[in-house]
Amino acid sequence: MSIQPVIISRSEHPLSRKWISANAIRVLYRLKEKGYQAYLVGGGVRDLLLGREPKDFDIATDARPHEVKKVFRNCRLIGRRFRLAHIHFPNEIIEVATFRALASEEPETEAGPGNVEQPALPAIQPPADSAAPDDRVPQQPQKPRPPRLLKTEDGMILRDNIFGTPEEDALRRDFTVNALFYNIVDFSVIDYVGGMQDLRGGLIRIIGDPVVRFTEDPVRMVRAVRFAAMLGFEIEENTYSAMIDLKDRVALASPSRMYEEVLKLFLLGEGEKTYQLLRRTGIFGVLFPRLNEWVDAESDGFPHIWIGKALEWVDACVQAGRQVPPHVLFSLMFGQFIEEKAAELRKAGSSALDSVIRAVSEFLSEEAQRVMVPKKVGYPMRDIYWNQYRFEKTAGRNPLYFLRRPGFADAFEYLRFTSEVTGEKKELRAWWKGFIKNNPLSPDEEKDIRRNREKRVKPARRRRRRGRTGKPETLKPEL
Repeated sequence: MSIQPVIISRSEHPLSRKWISANAIRVLYRLKEKGYQAYLVGGGVRDLLLGREPKDFDIATDARPHEVKKVFRNCRLIGRRFRLAHIHFPNEIIEVATFRALASEEPETEAGPGNVEQPALPAIQPPADSAAPDDRVPQQPQKPRPPRLLKTEDGMILRDNIFGTPEEDALRRDFTVNALFYNIVDFSVIDYVGGMQDLRGGLIRIIGDPVVRFTEDPVRMVRAVRFAAMLGFEIEENTYSAMIDLKDRVALASPSRMYEEVLKLFLLGEGEKTYQLLRRTGIFGVLFPRLNEWVDAESDGFPHIWIGKALEWVDACVQAGRQVPPHVLFSLMFGQFIEEKAAELRKAGSSALDSVIRAVSEFLSEEAQRVMVPKKVGYPMRDIYWNQYRFEKTAGRNPLYFLRRPGFADAFEYLRFTSEVTGEKKELRAWWKGFIKNNPLSPDEEKDIRRNREKRVKPARRRRRRGRTGKPETLKPEL
């Protein structure tokens, strides 16, 4: 049965075109001029209605991916689970997706009628006077077309490539506040699922049956936590209850995908709130089982507060406009746990360097089944911990040499944090503060250090970023 949407006219909502990326406006109008439906959708609409600056602008349309590519010469098609069109501009990428259907109502092994992007070519029949079958050149068998909808036996979606209507597209999105459409034709907001009411009420509510939707994609539970923490919203009762019951299914998600999700969880400026909500729902224990056991176990009668303090530190950096690389984030979060592990290995006879290498390697290997932290992040983490020993060497030319090493800024950030949290090494920290102040780096030295650092650890690529007038400040030794 068709759902009649609620249409919020321009006079009834605060969203203005002047807040939308000029490139997104161009794409919307160009699709409209070509006769297609096109709406601004998702988090961009949500954030604009809340007075927040969106990180990206997504568009949904009834144009198929190959049709979008015909309209825009600067378009590239990507994706396997669902084909997407990326419209490339000098400082921005606008993502355009075709309206998707309700997957649960479609066949699971083949696309329904009308959902194929391009019609299959008819088989070529040989002419009547052609050679006998035995004389023909053997034809290569055609590869079967992969199913547009692919699920596991228990309902988790692996591939979802079925096109639909605007209504179906809204109903298949994850949360009501992410399912609002902005119509460039009359500047209205279209609401099929009660998203405006939940936006005003500060609620994160899954669309449809929570059990079914979280079974289809367990990562939605992680996203619910992120949105609730980021927006300061509550999770709706039935949604929250299903998350508690189904949290263990998060372990079924791809470890590499979970790595990307974890970065979003803790690098948006609300990491400490996110961490506390992950702990309350039990999802943190699914993502980081070994670390969670350590957090639950008291040390000398005191609870472990290190991770929460580390995330408060990261939040302060992010909110101040400082860029925190993944290896610094994880080094701060996991620091006390890994240092204790390294200390145990030293007691067992390992050298200081070997104990650090083994502690980092073993921990990341244990967690790789749930969250796959790549080597390009693990190696700099190891260096941060090992470099803490170098701060003890304050005689001769050692400090000057260390100051000009690419990993110095990250190691000093860790020293500052640990000194503040534990109250230890305050005199050492003060000595290095004075040394840094009295031995400033020249612009050429800073340039060389930055170049060498980028060679060692390339930052994770963000798929879509809105153009900015300036780049976030990189992490530097702060005094």
